[in-house]
Amino acid sequence: MNQTDPLEYPDAPHVRLFVYLVPVIGVFPALWTLYRRQGTPQHQATSRLAVTLALAWLLGHLALEAGSGTTEFLKMPLLLSSSILTTTYFIVCFGLMIRLWQRQPLWLPGISQLAERVLGKHLS
Repeated sequence: MNQTDPLEYPDAPHVRLFVYLVPVIGVFPALWTLYRRQGTPQHQATSRLAVTLALAWLLGHLALEAGSGTTEFLKMPLLLSSSILTTTYFIVCFGLMIRLWQRQPLWLPGISQLAERVLGKHLS
């Protein structure tokens, strides 16, 4: 009987890419990949994109939440903006997962170039 090694599954590299794109949680394995300088160039590029998206979301979310705590007048608009930012982050990650599933390139105008320029210089 021919047994195959489950770690040699042909789509295993794509499964790793899906994990990187999981909102909030996927940033940790992506950071680990960049820190260890492991993986293919596609893994590195996807990791940089995932980390850039997560950092942009986190900084925006923290700024909007801090702003809503300092002023009563703008509290509701800032909280609404924070929820829209979070929803957008999740939708973009889901959209990238769909593009990955369809075997299309993972590229976002502006953000992909920023990820390659900033994180590519420091974490690759």
